[in-house]
Amino acid sequence: MTKRPGAVKFKDFQLSLVGPELKAGMAAPEFECSAGLTDLVTLAKTPAKARLFSVVPSLDTPVCSMQTKKFEESIGGLGDKVACYTVSLDLPFAQGRFCTAEKINTMKTLSDTHNQSFGKNYGVLIEGLNFPLLSRAIFVVDKGGKITYCEYVPAVPDHPNYEKAMEALKAAAG
Repeated sequence: MTKRPGAVKFKDFQLSLVGPELKAGMAAPEFECSAGLTDLVTLAKTPAKARLFSVVPSLDTPVCSMQTKKFEESIGGLGDKVACYTVSLDLPFAQGRFCTAEKINTMKTLSDTHNQSFGKNYGVLIEGLNFPLLSRAIFVVDKGGKITYCEYVPAVPDHPNYEKAMEALKAAAG
């Protein structure tokens, strides 16, 4: 598996990311994430429409919470032209609790705890911590399964570029 040394800053550490560095124009990799106790979601099982994958380390942190809420607010006007997901290594129970408490209804949550395939295949799995976390990133995938926008946020506490991500999602939605 490819490793990208020093690809992300977390606190005072430059850490490696496991997996490839994806770019716009590439085919979106397959993954298997949990969407509850028994449901596994793959890229192939997501709707063939514009998709946003907002990747966060943990929904129980301020920036991750704000990121999810910001996209929840922003995608409201796009209706069923898009499918939007927050991906983290939080357990599905914690994701559900967060969504209920914060009234997140449009963004769906995917837990990468099953086999960390999203983290490894999208190049966002942080290596070098005592427990696994995903690095903050945004991926927009068109209805044909091609990545049209990709942002790896270089420092975990920083926000992604919400405007560019939403522009890319709207363009992919047509």
